[in-house]
Amino acid sequence: MDIQELITKPSSQQRKALLNKDVSAVELVNAVYDRIDEVEEKIGAYNSLTKDIALQTAETVDEKIKNGEDLPPLAGIPLALKDNINYKGTYTTASSKILENFVSPYDATASKKLKENFIPVIGKANCDEFAMGSSNENSAFKIVRNPWNLNKVPGGSSGGSAAAIAAGEATIALGSDTGGSVRLPASFCGLVSLKPTYGRVSRYGLIAFASSLDQIGPFGRNVEDVALL
Repeated sequence: MDIQELITKPSSQQRKALLNKDVSAVELVNAVYDRIDEVEEKIGAYNSLTKDIALQTAETVDEKIKNGEDLPPLAGIPLALKDNINYKGTYTTASSKILENFVSPYDATASKKLKENFIPVIGKANCDEFAMGSSNENSAFKIVRNPWNLNKVPGGSSGGSAAAIAAGEATIALGSDTGGSVRLPASFCGLVSLKPTYGRVSRYGLIAFASSLDQIGPFGRNVEDVALL
């Protein structure tokens, strides 16, 4: 399978290719960045990219595969991380000019678990400012477009996370949901998502909107992607 086709497939197919050594994790991540170079200007899914971090993670995955080590099910699978979830050493802006130059000094619990599972974070995904919106037209930096129709919205507030997957700029993603902010974008972009039961996923390191309702939630191309994430 051509690698540009592979990056549009669910995580299970990408994992199979990695374990069979049909493609390396570094090649997979680089293919996603090639896709970003091709389409991101039209989509606006990302506020910032974290290429050095993603490639470093991918190199670790490749070394472990070379050594025959067991790997978590999503190791090496490219992920988009909503820009209101702290990831140490990266910009975390919540799509607001107020936090335009804020660099996370610590990891959210969710981000820590991404690292523990060797999941390459491709970049910080655009969202409605401070996650307040349902269309992703309210980012302080740029509007996110629906990859299936650039004249349509991708839903919000986690529209960048969903658009990244739908456009082939990531395979899986994390967003946050208060009143539909992962469920709406998944529906608008033809994906699967889940708002977990409150307390099932740690909110530590998530920039708050409504603390008694906010939940970090997964996106994927199918139910299996979401279940694994």
